Amino acid sequence: MLTAYDKELSPGARNAIRVCLAVQPHERVTVIADRECEDIAASLVAEIDDVGAPHRLFLLEDVATRPLTDLPKVIADDMELSQVSILAVHVQANELRSRMQLTDIVNRRRIRHAHMVNINRRMMCEGMRADFHKVDRLSSRVIDIVRNAREVRATTAGGSDFTATLNPDYKWLKTSGLISPDKWGNLPGGEVFTTPGNVEGTLVIDGVVGDYLCEKFGYLAATPLTLRVRDNRLVEAHSEDKELESDFWKYTHTDANSDRVGEFAIGTNIELTQVIGHILQDEKFPGIHVAFGDPYGVHTGAGWKSTTHIDVVATRFNIWVDGRQIMADGKFLISEF
Repeated sequence: MLTAYDKELSPGARNAIRVCLAVQPHERVTVIADRECEDIAASLVAEIDDVGAPHRLFLLEDVATRPLTDLPKVIADDMELSQVSILAVHVQANELRSRMQLTDIVNRRRIRHAHMVNINRRMMCEGMRADFHKVDRLSSRVIDIVRNAREVRATTAGGSDFTATLNPDYKWLKTSGLISPDKWGNLPGGEVFTTPGNVEGTLVIDGVVGDYLCEKFGYLAATPLTLRVRDNRLVEAHSEDKELESDFWKYTHTDANSDRVGEFAIGTNIELTQVIGHILQDEKFPGIHVAFGDPYGVHTGAGWKSTTHIDVVATRFNIWVDGRQIMADGKFLISEF
């Protein structure tokens, strides 16, 4: 029996099921949650029930020992039967492999999948209440601008100054919150991304870092992480928080490509008003974020892989695309959407 849930979760859940995933009565849905997200799972399942779609809910602690070393077979088998899936969990250290196994199934079967990793009540009541059709229109406009661009330069008030050279062989993708079979998406949504050809410069991360380090270190405004990138590789990482510095350096040196910039993204959720210290929502905040590690090559076309993937978010961006400024101090200068 699922837990009771706060009805304030319902608008965000309704957006997830009816708008972002557009679940239909004839479609089957696999919902994967954990005890920390049980109330959010309950709100999602209530909306699925209201649509009339068949579904199965799994609570991870009921089917496996955590941290997960692999995706439990019972969940993998159920996903083979579904057209839609949702993952709403709080991550633990060393569980990325199991999530990659899950998205392998999603990619192969072209499941419309909502990735809600580390989702919480605040995000359900803020980011998940966005007008995702509006976010999608802006995302489409941004991707039109960057799709054939050669170079993106970015600076921030915090001291970032870096340039990305784009590879015309790599595809740009839109994950605006409206999820299609072509690419699963994080919820809350709102970004366009590619794999860069090269990144050079300094990134001062005064927002958040990803994966399980986000839960550990939270909002980094007081102790930013300064990263130096040369020839698309992380070469330095410094912070007054020496534990953050050490943990991030170790994470980005797990395998031969863990220090390589695999994702270059522009956040497009203009309905977010502030960074909150949670990567799932904060990476959609207007600006640029990059990720070190796996490049999602099955989607972008990049021909290399990594066992890790960690996003980093800075704030208050100025962005130029082939010399045209499209953002000033975190505000888009694009009106035609």
